[in-house]
Amino acid sequence: MSNSSMAFDPIGTVVDWIDACRQRSLAALVDLYDDAAKVDCCEGGSFRGKSGVERYWLPKLKEPVPGAFAIDALLPEAGGVSLDYRDHDGRSVRTHFRFSETGKIISTACAPT
Repeated sequence: MSNSSMAFDPIGTVVDWIDACRQRSLAALVDLYDDAAKVDCCEGGSFRGKSGVERYWLPKLKEPVPGAFAIDALLPEAGGVSLDYRDHDGRSVRTHFRFSETGKIISTACAPT
């Protein structure tokens, strides 16, 4: 028997997220987020809902540098997943993912590493 917290694969969702970034697929990326999602940006700013997610990611996916979205570490953590990766500019960042009960991303918060 499974409970709702194990009804999806959070690591797999984050891998799908990084794949959508690499493929520059805004639609696939936005689809991974819950309707009420919140993105907290490393550089300041907070974006809410799928329209906010889209506004945040659209310019970042346009022309990423070579090596962008490479994974450095991907680890489960209490309540979600932590991802160390190279952002669209090639900078090393850590993003913490939290999920809804249905497996959608409910929040991401990043910080430089």
